[in-house]
Amino acid sequence: MQRITHAEVAVAGEVVGRSGPGLMILICAMQGDDEAVAAKLAAKIAKMRIFKDDQDKMNLSVRDIGGSALVISQFTLAADLRGNRPGFSTASPPEEGKRLYEHFATSLTREGVPTETGIFGADMAVSLTNDGPVTIWIDSAAG
Repeated sequence: MQRITHAEVAVAGEVVGRSGPGLMILICAMQGDDEAVAAKLAAKIAKMRIFKDDQDKMNLSVRDIGGSALVISQFTLAADLRGNRPGFSTASPPEEGKRLYEHFATSLTREGVPTETGIFGADMAVSLTNDGPVTIWIDSAAG
């Protein structure tokens, strides 16, 4: 998850999603993840206070600032780096990954965060302007 001033994603040269100010979220469903995990992560992210208040402290959530989110599927986050070529066997199968990706994005919207997405499985060109930069790794297995 990255705090951004602007982000957009294009497929075949056409912009299909954008956000800003707010968050760009790269997400990968792992084997064993389910809809409850996706909804829990969405709720946590919607409330996470990583935006500056008027005292310059990270004390505001994306909802507090009226921000939005751009959610991008990225199975390479599941990379197993034991060898010289990454493996991705710990990622959910594509059909399940797509279902959970869509459920996460819908859950984030339900949490009050306007959300746009890329296209699952497509080759995408993602551009963003980090704010801070602030980048936070969230692992569903870590709670």
